[in-house]
Amino acid sequence: MKKKHYSIPVFVPEMACPHQCVYCNQHLISGAKAIPDEKTVISIIDTYLSTINYHENEVEVGFFGGSFTGIPIDEQIKYLQLVQPYIDSGKIESIRISTRPDYITEENLSILKEYRVKTIELGAQSLDNEVLKKANRGHVVADVEKAASLIKSFCFDLGLQMMIGLPDDNLGKSIATANKIINLKADNTRIYPCLVIKDTNLEKQYKSGKYKALEMNECINYLKNIIPLFENAEVKIIRVGLHPSKDLDEGAYIAGPYHPSMRQIAETEIWFDLLKNLENKSDKNKEIIIYVSENQRNNAIGYHAKNKKFLEQFFKKVSFVIDENLNKKDYYVDIH
Repeated sequence: MKKKHYSIPVFVPEMACPHQCVYCNQHLISGAKAIPDEKTVISIIDTYLSTINYHENEVEVGFFGGSFTGIPIDEQIKYLQLVQPYIDSGKIESIRISTRPDYITEENLSILKEYRVKTIELGAQSLDNEVLKKANRGHVVADVEKAASLIKSFCFDLGLQMMIGLPDDNLGKSIATANKIINLKADNTRIYPCLVIKDTNLEKQYKSGKYKALEMNECINYLKNIIPLFENAEVKIIRVGLHPSKDLDEGAYIAGPYHPSMRQIAETEIWFDLLKNLENKSDKNKEIIIYVSENQRNNAIGYHAKNKKFLEQFFKKVSFVIDENLNKKDYYVDIH
């Protein structure tokens, strides 16, 4: 039985970040208001471990919320040291950190390796220089390429996060970014639709009409094109869309595609495109059985059973059955 993967999130905001990206209000996005002290970090880890069977699952600690390698080295070491006893005891398997592409050095990678960090995620956001400039990211594509190469040379797992719908972005540029992430040999990715958050430069642009946020249907179209690229290249998609948070739900969110089930909605539409031609085999006297892989069954049925309900217009009965020999979005049908 395949182990489940759990990440214990510890948010460490970089208070002195020299770059103010147009979309960023880090406190509101992460819900983190202050840098956690040692006692708080230990409490977070212990609280999560009390609900996880670490004997049967893969558990990591993830330092998120800012640019981990942008905080002072001694602070980084302090946080990493807190996790070492948990790794020694077998309760935690590894550490994951997120940071900026221009905050990667050989010296820092050596320290991260020493303290058993396994995965480094870079906020690439886009691999188009004009989009990066409009977003005020403070780095260029070459910085991402250099950092990714260094990370792989130290044998870390590489995560490259991307953001769709940034100023000056379009579907073609987002697809190109996804392909470049694949070419940089990323092991995993996160896809974040750009949101307009309260008290950001992007909010000013949005309210003045200089920026138009993606509509939900536009966002789903982007995802329909991008998700299969990563799946076919076996780049694991860890997350699609921001996690819901109290701050976002209580006034921080202004505009843009925000939904707690965004990935399932996108996966539903991908499957709808695969299955819609089955209406051509319509026969209200017959049952159709659609065989799919285990991890795709819910997506094939669809968000709120959209795809199943669609096919029920054309067949007496519609069933989705798992075939363990199938992978990804392979499927076949039996009509009788």
